Amino acid sequence: MKKFLGFVSFVLIVQGGGGLVHEVTDGRFNLPWAALHRFGFLDGYEVYACVLLIVLGIAVGAASDAVKRRG
Repeated sequence: MKKFLGFVSFVLIVQGGGGLVHEVTDGRFNLPWAALHRFGFLDGYEVYACVLLIVLGIAVGAASDAVKRRG
């Protein structure tokens, strides 16, 4: 479970960072793995969503450190 949460944390942080790079550069860097800018219902709120993903990734990473290994 700890490795899975670490992977989820990594994906959330990378997606948030990629979305921020896309927004800050006005789409000059078309990152094929950054998917957040492709959602139409987030128009105007992409930066907030990217920051939220980064914060969630950090929180999940902290939670994965707190998970004790069973067995």
